[in-house]
Amino acid sequence: MRKLIISLLAIGQAVCMLAQQVDQGRDLSKYADDKFEKDDKYKVDTPYQTVSVAQVPAGEIKNVIFLIGDGMGVEQVSCGWVLNGGHLNLDNFKVAGYSRTYAVDKLITDSSAGGTGLACGKKTNYGYIGIDADKNPMKSLLHLAQEKGMKTGVAVTCRINDATPADFVCHSPDRHEEANIAAQFVGSGVDFITGGGRQFWENREDGRDLIKEMKGLGYTFVEDLEGLKKVKNGPVLGLFAPLDMDPVLDRGPVLEECAKKAIEVLDNEKGFFLMIEGSQIDDWAHRHKVGHMAEELFEFDRIIGEVLKFAEKDGHTLVVVTADHATGGLTLIKGSLEEREVKVHFSTKGHNGIVVPVFAYGPHCEEFMGVHENAEVSQIIAKLMGVQF
Repeated sequence: MRKLIISLLAIGQAVCMLAQQVDQGRDLSKYADDKFEKDDKYKVDTPYQTVSVAQVPAGEIKNVIFLIGDGMGVEQVSCGWVLNGGHLNLDNFKVAGYSRTYAVDKLITDSSAGGTGLACGKKTNYGYIGIDADKNPMKSLLHLAQEKGMKTGVAVTCRINDATPADFVCHSPDRHEEANIAAQFVGSGVDFITGGGRQFWENREDGRDLIKEMKGLGYTFVEDLEGLKKVKNGPVLGLFAPLDMDPVLDRGPVLEECAKKAIEVLDNEKGFFLMIEGSQIDDWAHRHKVGHMAEELFEFDRIIGEVLKFAEKDGHTLVVVTADHATGGLTLIKGSLEEREVKVHFSTKGHNGIVVPVFAYGPHCEEFMGVHENAEVSQIIAKLMGVQF
């Protein structure tokens, strides 16, 4: 009996260790317990104010701001609209279309393949980062912007070496090669980099200190909002968490502040390309927690409001908002606009393969009307930037 108990304890410890290892992988979306009473219901007491912007005339495009809501399908947007009382900053977009998200080798994509399609103008295999289906490295919109002399930036709330941000900067046949992917940001020339994942930058198995290397390349390193607010010029590296950042109600408006600081630092005569990801809409849809999902979408939408105000004033900024895929098989089954509440049903803990929305604002935004492959979205952006893949 004693041997049996010891064996069972050993098995239990092994399972716990395995669970901790699995939790390292963001694509499985295992996070801390949420604090909402019922995961399929949510109610908003105080909605946030949205902005209203005028459409800008066609003209030269100097800047591109590409916003990607990870896991943000039309169903997530619909829930957010109800919960904020029938108002979102997304309502400002008079041009909208759809994007098909499937990968080369799988109908239901992951963020790596979905993000690569949006970044590089070509679909790829499930799990691939910035390479085509034959494993050839591809240039992204960010790389093309650099070649044109534009400043570039990436701001997310996941680890910076995760799928979508990595798709715009790095190359790998396996999204789980996280240490190698993080190292590729060194020497990438990206002017503004903020997100989580500090543990992949320091105390590494290969002995490298990537933060020290970035400082040696002239980067200002920050690890909290106070440090970020003091930044006046780029290049900037901000790593705000060991892994992925906390839920938005705990972490505060980190991504909002990063987005505003990025625009401030990157804005210049030659223009800039900035990718902003609402990373954790996806995470909480995976976990079937509609409250956390909605709050992440709200932060993303508030950032869209800030971006639109800049784009209206600037007059030469193209703003594109879309998703890499939808998550959770979400269905809005009950609720009230007046009470700002929803009841939902999730049909899967994975991704689902329906088309996702594409919103566009700014010069020549009408190019994004209709139904597109996800790779076509980035091809249109490249054309309007005056560059080619």
